[in-house]
Amino acid sequence: MTSTKTPDVWLPFPADEIDGLPEGLAYRFWDGGPEYPADPADCAFYVVPYMKGPEVSVRPLAGMTQVQVVQTLTAGIDHVEPGLGLLPDGVRLCNAKGVHEASTAELALALILASLRGFPGFVHGQDKEEWRSGFYPALADKSVLIVGYGSIGAAIEDRLSPFECARVARVARSARTTARGPVHTLDDLPALLSEADVVVLSTPLNPSTQGLVGAEFLAAMPDGALLVNVARGGVVDTKSLLLELESGRLRAALDVTDPEPLPAGHPLWHAPNVLITPHVGGSTSAFLPRAKRLVAGQLSRFAAGESLRNVVRTTG
Repeated sequence: MTSTKTPDVWLPFPADEIDGLPEGLAYRFWDGGPEYPADPADCAFYVVPYMKGPEVSVRPLAGMTQVQVVQTLTAGIDHVEPGLGLLPDGVRLCNAKGVHEASTAELALALILASLRGFPGFVHGQDKEEWRSGFYPALADKSVLIVGYGSIGAAIEDRLSPFECARVARVARSARTTARGPVHTLDDLPALLSEADVVVLSTPLNPSTQGLVGAEFLAAMPDGALLVNVARGGVVDTKSLLLELESGRLRAALDVTDPEPLPAGHPLWHAPNVLITPHVGGSTSAFLPRAKRLVAGQLSRFAAGESLRNVVRTTG
């Protein structure tokens, strides 16, 4: 740090609620409100408010002429990407790898089980005092395909392992081998999709995954297969998915949608065979302690002049 002025750090949590913050930094609390806590030009380290959307996340960036680090509290960075061109060269963008794996993987498993075992119908039956017994699919003996095999995808497989799945296949940007088996590339999707009873999306949203799950992708899935999206809504082409749902050929469980939030009156709300949760994959009691540990660790490294973790991009 070349300036003699104490660097400002913008935090979405009060500093006194975070253990282990280093001394020698000026902590400013900003959780996306209309008033800034200080001059953005003095901010050296910006922790982006959580789940406040692109407009809030990007709003102060144009004024952050001295910022050195932008730290998101999400695994995805798509909500800050529109503002990266406003930043000076050399700014490190870090994501929240390690914060959301447990919560998102839990929800992915919950969506799979709830959808296969017919929970939405049971809830509607309870509302109407109807006893809807019957025969429902199990996760046991199913083939599962995880599209997006980063840390969250691996955490999903960790939680699938006790459920006696017939097979778990993995797809990521680049091929590699893991202790559990091979990771395939997107080029292998057509053959893998044809054998998948459950397809779980946990990939980041970027130009290569925008609209990835379109008509061709969905057509390759077997009749009766379940699509689970805990990634981003834009990974799925909503119109193509609606056609498959309305035909009754496929089922879906969606924590994210496009558009999002899903507006009242949108046909996806009442499409058959769909379960929708309101983007709550990371919003659990597991979030805050992990997020605060990440922030404290990153700021300790920043203050000591050490390399930061989770650097996904550097501007310029």
